[in-house]
Amino acid sequence: MKVCLWDTRRSNVQKDFAGGMGVGMPQKSGSLRANFIRRMYLRDYRPTALNFAYLVAILKQLGHSVCYSLDAIVPADVYIFNPALLTLDDEMTTIQKIVESSPESKILVVGQVAFGMTEQISAAFAGANVVVVRGEPEQLLHRLDEVLATTENTIDVGVVADLDTLPMPDWSLFRYKDFRIMYDFWRFPTALIQQSRGCTFKCNYCPYIMIESKTRFRNPELVAAEMQHGIDRYGFESFKFRDPLFGLNRKKALELAEKIGGLSKRIQFSIETRVDIMKAETLEALRKVGLTSITIGIETPDEVTLKKYDRVAIKDDRQREFIATCRQLGIRTVAGFMVGFPNDTQQSIFEVLNYARKVNPTFANFNIVTPYPGTQFYNEVKDQIADFDHSKYSVYQPVLKYKNLTSRQVQKLHSACFSKFYFRSRYFQENGRLLWPQLNRFLPGISTAKETKAA
Repeated sequence: MKVCLWDTRRSNVQKDFAGGMGVGMPQKSGSLRANFIRRMYLRDYRPTALNFAYLVAILKQLGHSVCYSLDAIVPADVYIFNPALLTLDDEMTTIQKIVESSPESKILVVGQVAFGMTEQISAAFAGANVVVVRGEPEQLLHRLDEVLATTENTIDVGVVADLDTLPMPDWSLFRYKDFRIMYDFWRFPTALIQQSRGCTFKCNYCPYIMIESKTRFRNPELVAAEMQHGIDRYGFESFKFRDPLFGLNRKKALELAEKIGGLSKRIQFSIETRVDIMKAETLEALRKVGLTSITIGIETPDEVTLKKYDRVAIKDDRQREFIATCRQLGIRTVAGFMVGFPNDTQQSIFEVLNYARKVNPTFANFNIVTPYPGTQFYNEVKDQIADFDHSKYSVYQPVLKYKNLTSRQVQKLHSACFSKFYFRSRYFQENGRLLWPQLNRFLPGISTAKETKAA
């Protein structure tokens, strides 16, 4: 059987981000500074979604022929789509074309968007040979025959109970030699990898907890073996962990650090975590074996807003201390901030900006609050959504109705956040060594005390 994984990179979509909902790129604007920042984002060629790399391996293991197609429709017995919100309309159009030209072919729609928008997608193709697969796509390893045999438009497959049973991701069908994420690394190509899945926190706007609100872990030895395989087979020089809570199990994180230290060559890797679960000893152990970048979600300094959306707040001094410690260790920090909540004002958005300037991470990413279908937040603000055109759900365009601001004002304030954060002397003074690591050969070290004071 021939299976085609259909994909697109239209709108510069990054499908593996935002919990699988996908993100786009900052918009063009009349500001030279904002456009310069946008060009910095566009330097990346981010990896194909990790679930597709798993599906290539799974389908081959099951004895099927697999192809990967960007935008083109090629003949196949089965098509698998993994839409992002940004590309959903394009993918629905493509599915309709396949239904009309090849009605005997089975079409599977997988991923977070499929899970969050099951009713809309299945209703659009009622009576057609289209199945929305709710749950983790890797469950097709055990349930592909059942999924192909169903006459229903939806099927629940659940989650992978034992992540250690999955085969190693197969990147061979993709442009893996071009994969790069330049805010995390300076050595490429880059692969995506996981030590764990799921999140135990309850932030109601987050798509990570849609399918399951607990965390499952992989054997650290198998994770390291996958990294070694990536080095040997594909020449990967860096690995981005896609765990939303890396380090939640400190023992496994430390064991993984030891295994990474035993790889055949030194690599770079990045993680995503919360400040309050990453202990100093874990941070130092990971840094010694190649940790170059940590992504954290700060969102907003307003604790009232955080509590309203069920996010556990972290104290100001702890966040500043964490970023300063990472800077001293030579670890980049990528901090996420959110602007454009329904009740935001110009003052509240500039408070987010000022706090970002105060903690001064290596990179600050200002996301416009985006309601993801399937989340509790989406249901709460559904009557406040101004635009249901999902091609605008990039996290860089306003789509809500705002009590105190217009959409245009939110867009301008969002652009100003980027410009006012990056174009200042203190940003480069404190982060220059991390932005250009080669400078460390020529410049003396900076004491922890000085770093903490500067922060």
